[in-house]
Amino acid sequence: MKDLAHTPPQTALRPPSQVMRLSRMGAMFPTRLSFLRILLRDLAAERAQLTRPVWQIDDQGYGHAVYSIPLGGHTYSLVAISTYLPDELRSDRVIATAWDTSYVLYDGTPDAAEIARIAENAPLQEAGRFSERDLVLSRANKSVRLFSHVVDRLRAGAQPDAELINSVGYLMRTTAVYGNGKFGIADRGLIEDRPGLSGPFAAEMLTVWLIRNFTHDLVEHLGRAPLQPDLKRHLGIGNSTGLGMAPFLVAHPILLNNWMMARETALARVRAADVTPEIHDRLLRLARRAALHLGEWRVPAPEHQARIDAIKVEWPKVQGWLEGANGAAALDQIVTNSQTLSEDTQELLVALVLEPFSDLVDGLAGCMADPVGLCALPFPDSAHLQAEIEAGFGWALAIDFDNPEARHQFWYVSEEKQEPRLGLRFEEPGAELESPLDIARRVQALYRDLKGDTDLRAFRDAHPEHELAMHRVQINALHPYSEIHDNLIGHGCLPIDMLRCKLAFFGATKFDPKSDRWTRIALAQGAPLPEDLLSDHADDWWLRGQSA
Repeated sequence: MKDLAHTPPQTALRPPSQVMRLSRMGAMFPTRLSFLRILLRDLAAERAQLTRPVWQIDDQGYGHAVYSIPLGGHTYSLVAISTYLPDELRSDRVIATAWDTSYVLYDGTPDAAEIARIAENAPLQEAGRFSERDLVLSRANKSVRLFSHVVDRLRAGAQPDAELINSVGYLMRTTAVYGNGKFGIADRGLIEDRPGLSGPFAAEMLTVWLIRNFTHDLVEHLGRAPLQPDLKRHLGIGNSTGLGMAPFLVAHPILLNNWMMARETALARVRAADVTPEIHDRLLRLARRAALHLGEWRVPAPEHQARIDAIKVEWPKVQGWLEGANGAAALDQIVTNSQTLSEDTQELLVALVLEPFSDLVDGLAGCMADPVGLCALPFPDSAHLQAEIEAGFGWALAIDFDNPEARHQFWYVSEEKQEPRLGLRFEEPGAELESPLDIARRVQALYRDLKGDTDLRAFRDAHPEHELAMHRVQINALHPYSEIHDNLIGHGCLPIDMLRCKLAFFGATKFDPKSDRWTRIALAQGAPLPEDLLSDHADDWWLRGQSA
């Protein structure tokens, strides 16, 4: 039995009705509980040392390399392949068939035969053949402007321009990082119990961090000179992410609940904590760091730049509140006061206040996986089912689905790429192939067909079309953060908000939306280099820029 005497005090959690709205999910920032942060803390705790047993890269930058690192009693290796790519073939779109680089995260240390197999198949990506030793499959393209600039400056005996590094943030950006059995690679079940890789997307985050190190080595190899460490730390890995990621949050309701529950529990603990002088100083330093980050974060889309500018206007007020924070529950009042500000600023504050409280927050990382699978609470009768719908899905019952605007969009899976897509119901064909992301409409239809004291067994026999909706209600009864409280087929649904939520949990920064359906981001910008894992400050890189 859990020792309740050692459970930290906490305030009430923010309710799902506040937290699970798309607009707030689309305002999230990375935190101590982001998966990349967790992965790098684990590596630092083990004082893991990265080695490069193979470097077969020619003077043009083509060939292969292998990086190996121990974690949790196992060794994992990144096999990186760099190939020539004509400029006209360089594309971030999922329909691309060639890339500058391709990668496999390998279980163990590959021998020459395995390296040859991977070097042959990894550039083919979906068309390649892979084995259970291949844990993650990825590919990345150069950010040509910055990549060329860095190489040219190093060859000239100089360091690259810091402002250009700030504006781009990465030498390459991945266009896919595949795990969990896709295209014949290892199923997650083979590694889900391993220390270090048991958390959500830990293998993928390890892959991204190792790819980042390869990009650093590649430009230093081509430039024939080392990068200054501070500049190198500020070069992360970019990523282009589209609609394919969005349905994940709907398809994995218990994972979504666990992620949100861990973050909200962390916030509740911090709101109840004492602000000591040491914590106070740290909060102020972090607030200044966040202000510098906002200054570095610039995007071309006017509506999204306006949101960043609004945070910059509001942030001095937050800094003023933090100046006066001291004693018990001081942060509770500040978080409460912040509700007068934009959701973007509120969520940046949430991420900030978690940072100084590693003792209250970090242990919650172990609660973010879903080792059990779908757990649902059976209802004894229709009255209990109706009551649960009214309690947990009032937001869904309030939607007028007779209004065409509420049915404006439909989700489907493309036949060509087997990737999620979004269609316009009254303008495009294919609605008959709709994917079941219309949770609100389905729950409302279930509620409408429940009449009085209905025998549930007979009802289910008569209405098999309501099984999914009933299951979602059962799940939500046990997992209150499992549902997005918005209409995902309505005109106002912006998939970019779902992307932002998931990417923030990955640890992404510098969100740069290109439409309401895809975005570019940076991962591992400011993150520790391999040698930093041996330092006492390996985990102090939240929103860290060159001047922070």
